[in-house]
Amino acid sequence: MRTLIVGSGFVGRALAHDAVRSGGTALLASRNPPEARDDGPPPPDWTRLDITEPGAFRGVLGRSGADAVVLVHGPSDVTWCTQHPDAAMAGHAGAAMEVVEAAGDRRVVLISTDNVFDGAAGTPDETTPTRPGNTYGRAKLAAEKIVSDAADATVLRVSLIYGWEPATVPKWLNFFASCVHKLRAGLPVEAPFDQWTTPVLLDDVVTVTAALTRADSVPPLLHLGGPEEISRADWAAVIAAGLGAPGDLVVPVPRAGGRYADRPARSCLASGLLSVHPSTAGLTVRGVREGTRSLLERAARTAGR
Repeated sequence: MRTLIVGSGFVGRALAHDAVRSGGTALLASRNPPEARDDGPPPPDWTRLDITEPGAFRGVLGRSGADAVVLVHGPSDVTWCTQHPDAAMAGHAGAAMEVVEAAGDRRVVLISTDNVFDGAAGTPDETTPTRPGNTYGRAKLAAEKIVSDAADATVLRVSLIYGWEPATVPKWLNFFASCVHKLRAGLPVEAPFDQWTTPVLLDDVVTVTAALTRADSVPPLLHLGGPEEISRADWAAVIAAGLGAPGDLVVPVPRAGGRYADRPARSCLASGLLSVHPSTAGLTVRGVREGTRSLLERAARTAGR
C-alpha cells in the first residue's frame, strides 16, 4: 500500500515511518522538507507541495500512485490562526477542497482537532454538535465538511498529541517534549491549571490512523482522545515526577493571558466508536502516566547510544 501524507511535521513524519515499517511505502508532501534528525531514521521520501496552489495536489497525487491520502496539513498554531483567519481558512478548507476534487475513490483520512468544540459541553463524543470557539476550530470544521463529501473518507478528531522530540527541532515543541527539556535543564515550567485535555500518545495516533487507511470500511467520523482528563499543570507534574525533577519547578498559572488563551478551557474528546467499530476495535490508547513512562525510557535509551 502506498500512502500520500500531506504535511511533514511531527505527526506526518511518524505516519510515514510507520507505513514503511509495516511493509508499505509513503510519500510526504509539504512546502518544506522534513528536517534531518540525529535521534531517529532518516527523513522519509518527500516532495514539494503548496496544497493551496490550484491543481498542485492533483499533480502530486498522480505522480505518487497513492492508494490512500492522509491530511495532516495546515497551520496548527492556534494563536497564529487567530491572527491570520483568512490564511488559516485557506490552509485548511481550501486545501481540503483540492484533495476532494482529485482523490477519486481513494481513501482520505483527515486529522482534525478537539478545537471544533468550545469546551462548554463537557467531553464531546461523535454525536455532540460542533461549536468552534476559535479560528483554528472553524477552519478545521470547514475542512471536515468538505472532506465528508469525498467518496471514501473519514475524519479523525484527535485531542492533544504528545511524543518525544529533541530540543533542536526548529519549531514549537509539543507540550510533553517542551516540559522534559525545561525540567531537565532545571528551568521552571509554567502550565495552566485551568485548561484540561485528554492527551493522546503519538504512537497511538499513528496506530489508529494507519488502521483507518487500511480498513475495508471506516466511520465517517471518529474521536481519539486519551483515557484521562487532566490539566496541563497536573500533567507537567506527572512528567516532573517521572524525571525525578523537583515538583516546585512546575508553576501552575491561569490560561488567560498566556499562550493557551485562545484554546478552550476543556479540550477533551470521548468516543463511542473507537472500541467497537471494526476498523479500530481492539486498539489500545494509553494514559499519560503510561505514555510518559514509555517516552522517558525511550529518551534514555536514545541518550545512551
